[in-house]
Amino acid sequence: MSRYSNGLVVCCLLGMVCSVSGPLFAQKTSHRVVTQGNGKLAIVDGQGDIEWEMPWGGIHDIHVIANEAGQPQTVMVQQGNHRVVEINIANKAIVWQYDSSEQNRDAPGEKVEIHAFQPLDNGDVMIAESGPARIIEVDREGKLVKQIPLEVDRPHPHTDTRLARKLTNGNYLVCHEGDGKVRQYDGRGKVVWEYEIPMFGREPKGGHGPESFGNKVFGAVQLNNGNILIATGNGHSVIEVTPEKEIVWSVTQNELPNINLAWVTTLEVLPNGHYVIGNCHAGPDNPLLVEIDPKTKRVVWVFDEFETFGNSVPNSQLLDVSGEVIR
Repeated sequence: MSRYSNGLVVCCLLGMVCSVSGPLFAQKTSHRVVTQGNGKLAIVDGQGDIEWEMPWGGIHDIHVIANEAGQPQTVMVQQGNHRVVEINIANKAIVWQYDSSEQNRDAPGEKVEIHAFQPLDNGDVMIAESGPARIIEVDREGKLVKQIPLEVDRPHPHTDTRLARKLTNGNYLVCHEGDGKVRQYDGRGKVVWEYEIPMFGREPKGGHGPESFGNKVFGAVQLNNGNILIATGNGHSVIEVTPEKEIVWSVTQNELPNINLAWVTTLEVLPNGHYVIGNCHAGPDNPLLVEIDPKTKRVVWVFDEFETFGNSVPNSQLLDVSGEVIR
C-alpha cells in the first residue's frame, strides 16, 4: 500500500471490520532525504530511519554536491546567520566556508544574514546577502567574482531575501520575503520581471502556523515552460504564474485531503513532473514534505517525520532522484 491510499479501505483487525475513506498514512517514507530540524542535520533513508546525522542549527537553504559517480559527497548549508559551509559527508569535516560578516565587506560592521546560496557549475558559489541587499559570486578562495545590487522596498537583514537561484540564462530569481515579491534580475542587476504575491482580499495575520496569513514568499523556481512556480510562505499555497503574471495553477491551504499547508517553503520539480512541497510550522498532524502530481493534485508521498525533526523544517533535498531536478 502506498503511503497515501485514496478511496474505500476495508481492514480487519482482531475480527473487527472497519471502513476508512480518504488518504491514509500507511507506510514509511520512500524517498531518501537530507534535512535539518530539532538541532540536527540528517540523511533519512527510504524507510524513514536516520542513516547519517550531526548536530546543526537552523537553516533556510541546503544543497548536496555529488561526486563523479553521482553519490552525495558534500552538503552545503548555512551556519548561523552569516556563514555558508560545505561539509564532507564521510567524515563530517567542514571543507569550505565563507563568512559574509567578514569577507568582501564594503561596510564593516553592517548587519548581514544569509538565507540563500547556490553552488554553481563552474565551482563558484552564489550567495544572497540580506542587509547589504546584494547577490555575490565568490570563488573557492573567497575572492569576489561578481556582485549585483538587489531592489528592496522594506530593507531588513532578516527579510530582504529568502531563496534565490541563478537561472540557466544568467539571470537571478530572488524571493523578497519582506516585500512579498519575486523579482528576476539580469546579470547587471536590472529587474526584468516582478511579481507581487497576492493577498486574495484577506488581511494579514501574524504567526508562523496554519492560522497565520500573509505574502511572505519563501521559494520560487522557473519551470521549463517559462512559468514561475512560487511557494508563498505564509500564503499557505503554491502558485504557477506566467510571464504575463497570470495564475494558471495553484494548490491552496486545505485543498489536499487531510493536509493543512502552513508556511510553504521549498519546491522541487522531479523528472516525472511531480512537485515536492516543503510544509513548515504545520504542527504534528501534518507532513513536513508533500509530493503531488500537479496534473491531478493527487498526493503520492509524504515525509511525515514530525517526531524526529519537529515543527521547523524549512528546507530539504531528495537524494534518490535521477535526472534533472528543478529546485
